[in-house]
Amino acid sequence: MKAFRLTGNYPIRKNTQPFSIDIVANDEVDARHRLYSTIGSRHRVQRRHITIDAVSEIDPTSSNAAAVIAHYRDTHDFSSKSEEE
Repeated sequence: MKAFRLTGNYPIRKNTQPFSIDIVANDEVDARHRLYSTIGSRHRVQRRHITIDAVSEIDPTSSNAAAVIAHYRDTHDFSSKSEEE
């Protein structure tokens, strides 16, 4: 499994809501499917209304998404990130 960052937007009433989401998926097609599923269930937006501008594979340690950190916690060191005390 790889980590992907997807950016784009979806409509909310008369405005558009931009997003940037980090997802763990097998490949780019799976990442797109997971994004459609996630945004559709959270915000009740149909797949055809979601616009994906960019899909890029990222280093898991550059992500702050809980799902990415949880998936890679045994294989990557996330302690190098600066934490506020």
